Amino acid sequence: MHASPEDNTPNTAPAIDPGSAPEAALSGPSGPSGPSADAAERLLRLLADGASAEELGEAGAGTPAAAGLALRVHRTLAQHRRREAQLTALFDTATDLAASRDLDAVLQAIVRRARMLLGTDLAYLTLPDEAAGDTYMRVTDGSVSPLFQTLRLELGEGLGGLVAQTARPYATPDYRTDSRFHHTRNIDAGVLDEGLVGILGVPLLLEKQVIGVLFAADRSPRPFSPDEVALLCTLAAHAAIAIDTARALDDTRAALADLAEANAVIREHSAAIQRAEEAHDRLTDLVLRGGEITAVAEAVSALLAGEITVLDPDGQPLAGAALTADMPTAAIEALVAESRASGRAVEAGGRWVCAVLAGQELLGSLVLSGRPLLEDADRRLFERGSVVTALLLLLRRSVAEAENRVRGELLTDLLGSPDRDPAGLVQRGLRLGVDLRRPHLLLAAQASTPSNAAASRSKLAGAATRLLFGRGGISAEHGDTVVLLLPAGAEPVSTAAATAAAQLSQLTALPVTVGAAGPAGGVARLAAAHAEALRTLRALRALGREGDGACAADLGFLGVLLGEGHDVSRFVRETLGPLLEYDARRGTELVRTLDAYFACGGSLTRAKDALHVHVNTVVQRLDRVEALLGRDWSSPERALELQLALRLHLLTE
Repeated sequence: MHASPEDNTPNTAPAIDPGSAPEAALSGPSGPSGPSADAAERLLRLLADGASAEELGEAGAGTPAAAGLALRVHRTLAQHRRREAQLTALFDTATDLAASRDLDAVLQAIVRRARMLLGTDLAYLTLPDEAAGDTYMRVTDGSVSPLFQTLRLELGEGLGGLVAQTARPYATPDYRTDSRFHHTRNIDAGVLDEGLVGILGVPLLLEKQVIGVLFAADRSPRPFSPDEVALLCTLAAHAAIAIDTARALDDTRAALADLAEANAVIREHSAAIQRAEEAHDRLTDLVLRGGEITAVAEAVSALLAGEITVLDPDGQPLAGAALTADMPTAAIEALVAESRASGRAVEAGGRWVCAVLAGQELLGSLVLSGRPLLEDADRRLFERGSVVTALLLLLRRSVAEAENRVRGELLTDLLGSPDRDPAGLVQRGLRLGVDLRRPHLLLAAQASTPSNAAASRSKLAGAATRLLFGRGGISAEHGDTVVLLLPAGAEPVSTAAATAAAQLSQLTALPVTVGAAGPAGGVARLAAAHAEALRTLRALRALGREGDGACAADLGFLGVLLGEGHDVSRFVRETLGPLLEYDARRGTELVRTLDAYFACGGSLTRAKDALHVHVNTVVQRLDRVEALLGRDWSSPERALELQLALRLHLLTE
C-alpha cells in the first residue's frame, strides 16, 4: 500500500439539518406517529446515549431506512470524535515537544506519542549517521528485540530506506511479503526477531531534507488508513521541528559553554599577564638595585606562594628555605641535569627544579617546594626567577673576581716574600676579610696541556675563582701553578685536594693535578705549607697521577720524604697498622714473620729456619698478612713501602 499526505483528505458526511432532517429521515411512511415514530425515537435516544453500531442495528431492525440513517449519523459522530481526539493529542504533542529541551527526551516523546496515537504495538525512529553514511535505530518504544534495536540501514534498503530516499510515506500491511522494498538479510532478520508485520513509515522533513524516519508497526497484518498516515505525517512534521529546535539548543548550549570556557581562559590569561608584569617589575628592580640572592628567593616565593631554595653548583644552599630530608642530593642533581639539558623547569616528587645557567655554565639551581601543580604561566615565572638569579650570581662573581685580584696580590706577596713584613701581611688580610692567623689549607694546582701553558694556566685561574666563589678563600697565579688558600674545616686535607682536582678538571675540561698541605696558620707556616704542596704536586706528576689530588700523607714513604715534618710514626702506622694491631690483640708474630720473609729474599725455607718454625706456619702467617694488607702486599711498590716501614718500626721501638 502506498499513501501520501495528498490522499489523507478526511471523509465528510452530508450536511444534516438539525431541526428537520433527522425527524424526516426517521419518519416512516406511516407519518410522525405510530410504530415507525417509536422506532425513530428509540434510535435517537440510543445515538444520544452513545450506543454502539450493533445496538443501533438491533434497534432499527424493523425500520431499515431509519436504521441506516442512524448508523450513518453514528459513523459521522464517531469520526468527529476521533478527529477531535487526534487534534487534542497533536496539540498536547506539540506542547510537550515545545517544552522539551533535551534531544533524547524529544525523540523518546515522539515515538511514545506515535505509538499511543495510532495504537500500534511498536513505534521507532531512525536518524542518519553522516559519518558512516547510513541510517541507524535511534530510539524505540515497545521493542523487545536487541537485534532490532541495533539495526543499521543503507540508503534505499527496506521500507525506511525507501522513505528516506523518496521523502514520501510508505505503508505495508505485511512487510515480509511486500516486494516493493529492497529486502536485506540483516533488516529482515531484525524485523523477524521483533515479529513485525504491518509497518508505516513517514519522513521527518525539514526544508525538504529528510532528517529521519518515524515508524509505527504492529505484530499482525494491518492496513493503515489514509487518516492514520496523515496523522503520523502531522506528528512527524511536529517532530522534525522539535528535533531541529533541540539540536539548535544543543548547539547554542555548546557554543555558550565554549564561550564561557574561552572567557575563563581569557581571564586566566589576563591575570597571568598582570602577574607576569608585576613579577617582571619586581625582579627587574631587584637586579637594578643589586639585590641579594636572598631577596630573589623571597620575591619568587611570594609570587608563587611556595618555598624557594637557591643552591650552588654543588647542591649546597645559598639562600631560601632549607630542604627537607625527603629530597636527597642525588635526586636534586638528576633534576638539575634534566633542567639544564631541556632549558625548562622540571618536576618530581612534588617539587620543581630549574637550573640557573649562564650560557652552558651551571651557576646553581632553584628548588620550589609546596607547589606540586604549576600552571604554564607560573612555570615561566619560576624560570624567569632563575634568569634573574643567574644575573645576580654573575654580578656577585664579577665583584668577587675584582676582590679576588686584590686578595691575589696578598697571596702573591705571602708566597713570594713572607719574611719581609709578616705583620703587615696579616693586617692587609684582615682588611680584605682574610685572617691569615687562622688555620688554612694550601692547594697548588696545575693543568696538564700539550701546548700553550699560559692559556691553560689563565683558564685554571678563572676556574679557581669560580670554585672559591662563596667559600671565603682566595687564589692567585704563582709561577707555573695556581695557588688556592681555603679556610680549614672538618674536611680532611686529602679529601679537599681530591675534590678540588675533580671540580677544577670539570670547569677547565683539562686534567688538573692538585697538591695540598695544611692546615696551617700564620705567615711562616702558610709559606711552609705552600712549599710542601708544591712538592706533593710534583711527586703526583712524576708518579703519573695527573688529574689527581692528594697530600703528602697519601704518598706513603714518598710523603715522609716530601713532608715538612717527616712524620715517621704516622707512616709506620698507616703501612703496618693492621699487622701491629693484630699482633697486639692476638699475641702473634706477623710483623716479625714478614720482616724475616723479606730478609730471606722471599724464601719460605730460609724464613722458617730463621724463625725456628715449621714451613706451614710461615705460609699460614703470610696468608694472614695477605688477608689484612690486601693481595698486592708482595707487589714491588707495596713490598718497598712495607720493608721501609719495617725498618723504621725497628728504629722507633
